[in-house]
Amino acid sequence: MPAAIRNEPKPPLIWTNTLMFVLTALAAAVLVPWYGLTHGFSGADVGVFLFFLVANGMAITAGYHRLWAHRTYEAHWSLRVFFLIFGTMSLQNSVFAWCSGHRAHHLHVDDEDKDPYSARRGFWFSHIGWMLREYPSGRPDFTNIPDLKKDPMLAFQHRYYVPLALATNFGLPLAAGILFHDVWGMLILAGVLRLVWSHHVTFFINSLAHMWGSRPYTEENSARDNPVLAVLTYGEGYHNFHHIFTHDYRNGVRWWQWDPSKWLIGGLEHTGLTRRLKRTPVIHIQRALLTMQFDRAQARLAALPAGGHVQLEALRARIAHEYESFLAALAEWARVKEQWLEEKKRAVLEHWQQVDLQSKFREIERRLSLQVRRMRVLQAQLA
Repeated sequence: MPAAIRNEPKPPLIWTNTLMFVLTALAAAVLVPWYGLTHGFSGADVGVFLFFLVANGMAITAGYHRLWAHRTYEAHWSLRVFFLIFGTMSLQNSVFAWCSGHRAHHLHVDDEDKDPYSARRGFWFSHIGWMLREYPSGRPDFTNIPDLKKDPMLAFQHRYYVPLALATNFGLPLAAGILFHDVWGMLILAGVLRLVWSHHVTFFINSLAHMWGSRPYTEENSARDNPVLAVLTYGEGYHNFHHIFTHDYRNGVRWWQWDPSKWLIGGLEHTGLTRRLKRTPVIHIQRALLTMQFDRAQARLAALPAGGHVQLEALRARIAHEYESFLAALAEWARVKEQWLEEKKRAVLEHWQQVDLQSKFREIERRLSLQVRRMRVLQAQLA
């Protein structure tokens, strides 16, 4: 049911969030053009602004999202510290809170009562409204993050989130301003504008990425693939793929699709900073694509007149033939996979049999060695 006709009282406002979003947006709208016209921003201001902006974005997409929420890869402690610093600076709550809400979103996607930022409740709600009021769907429940609660680094960030957030949002731009001799310019551009831009670009993943774009892999939820949003959100715009293959470290699975988070994670694998990257088998991706194509083709054929033209009947027969070929390919793949697993089991068994035989050989050799010693003793006694 759209938000406009939901018959329920509005929950109380969360004043901390409301004031933060309103005041930072007003400050960016007023201070950025005023300071730019009266004083001007230096190249250092722009450079640090871009660095902080990208670092914040990648800390959310590659860190909060793909590393911790979905565990799509493992990262070296130094990379995790980087993600924690700039993820905290992005002011989107602790890893515990962010990942708990995101896992609830995937589990209950599009459920208006359980999805914390269900797009079915409208753009405003899914974009920012869900954070402004105490909605029941947004109440924190950390029972779905038992793995994260074991990490002392994440526990430290959650415990001291407020002072850490203040230190990173004021301290880092201030330090850069002192270094480059433009404190106010740095605070306004790399502090305020960076924060507002980073917020709303990330929020587009919850709102527009569920409303605008195509659904090539599944129509079971509202998530969309959108190359424009992918550019803005560091690759998160390929959201339809992500919602069906949540444990893949990639969102833009094609080589040409814009996904800098994927490139960062994959590139750092060569340095040892990331490892155990999870990739969806190609056959599963192709099966999802073809299933959608056949479903849509059948729906279009069903909507056409029953009699049909000669060419239409030929098209029906051709689609039916293609579908049979598709099922045959899937069956063949299943047989080959089963054969491969059997071969792998046999290889493992043979390996352990070889290990067992080698152990027996060593035991016999040890017994013979002891026998040689005993015979030496006997020979000495006989002499």
